[in-house]
Amino acid sequence: MALHIDCEGFARRDFLRAGSLALGGLSLGSYLRMASAGEVASAAKAKAAIFINLRGGPSHMDMFDPKPESASEYRGEFNTIPTGVPGVHFSEHLPHLASCTDKFALLRGVTHTLAAHELGTLYVNTGNRPLPSLEFPGYGSVVTKELGGPKDLPPFVAIPNTAQRAGYLGVKYAPLSTSTSPKIGQAYQVRGVSLRNGLTVTDVQRRNNLLDRLDTTFAAYEKQDQLLEGLDRFSEQALSVITSPRAREAFDIGKEPESFSKQFGSSDFGASCLLSLRLVESGVRFVTVSSNGWDTHNNNWESLKTKQLPPFDQGLSGLLTGLQQRGLLDSTIVYVTGEFGRTPKINTTRGGRDHYPRCMFMLMAGGGIKGGQVLGESDDTASGPKNDGFTPDDVAATFFHTLGIDHRKEYHTNTGRPVMIVRDGRVISDLLV
Repeated sequence: MALHIDCEGFARRDFLRAGSLALGGLSLGSYLRMASAGEVASAAKAKAAIFINLRGGPSHMDMFDPKPESASEYRGEFNTIPTGVPGVHFSEHLPHLASCTDKFALLRGVTHTLAAHELGTLYVNTGNRPLPSLEFPGYGSVVTKELGGPKDLPPFVAIPNTAQRAGYLGVKYAPLSTSTSPKIGQAYQVRGVSLRNGLTVTDVQRRNNLLDRLDTTFAAYEKQDQLLEGLDRFSEQALSVITSPRAREAFDIGKEPESFSKQFGSSDFGASCLLSLRLVESGVRFVTVSSNGWDTHNNNWESLKTKQLPPFDQGLSGLLTGLQQRGLLDSTIVYVTGEFGRTPKINTTRGGRDHYPRCMFMLMAGGGIKGGQVLGESDDTASGPKNDGFTPDDVAATFFHTLGIDHRKEYHTNTGRPVMIVRDGRVISDLLV
């Protein structure tokens, strides 16, 4: 697997290590023993969530917020195309999304002040501005705690990894990472879920009996160590997932008919979107999909035109259309974001755009979100919100609201410190059906 380094020198592998449980270090049994179901939230339109993280900071001006009338040092190289929303135009390289705007809502003029990759990523993956003294849990960990999931499926899956961490909630709410991306039309196996190398269900059951004996031996330690908390409770769940046909089939996108999968395109991103749909359809509560390559300081337009936008356009439109075709869009909240936007003024030396948190876009769909609308507006050069704008905290509060989770609910850290799920922010009522 390639090691991605961002422009600040952080290895993505290092940054993600703390937030996702790499299966090379933990078996599925260990992971599931660290995952527990929380309270069931009140009735809500959304029952599951798919979070798509565009790592690196996608250019809002060259995607969803073009300014063709602005001066040449701002507007960029792309033309614009009309969408299904009257008067709203997107980049010419997003034709699929321009034709299905009825399925999503676009937020323009989202704003914050954290221009570093790591800090911005933490912010948009938790809905809380980072603090040096506290590690906030990501969306998936909160949803796992509040809503739980079926016994024979992991509640929180990351494709192939995620920046979302369990934070002060503890590792039992961390994600199961696939570590690799699937391929359209090919069988897909996930280490620890798929049975390989001649391993049988009988072998798994025999090993599980050994684990039961080891769990008894270490029972005294479980009471003293948060990492080992609740091990016995999850032995049975680990066995259920490994031996469950539903769990194995949920990860196998090769079972999808070509007539359905072709709308996702042939990219890794499209395949990951297809897998996220299968997982949600099977009962997984929360899925993250990570897409790299959006840090376009250099050759911004060439990179977007040839590498980033075509697979994103087809993969995301395929996901939204596929969810609707399967009757899942109304019950699945989809949230797409990067950590920030990019500078409206072009860096002519490098032919690109640099980090810019003062103005960015976010996209939401399904699960109680009213599609076919654009909320918020940027100024004439997309340098900032024209009016008040929205913050990542506002979007987080709205996201949790669609799932029936009160963002003002208080949790407690292991030291007893009370912390609200989202400290700031308000529900954006105009987004909701």
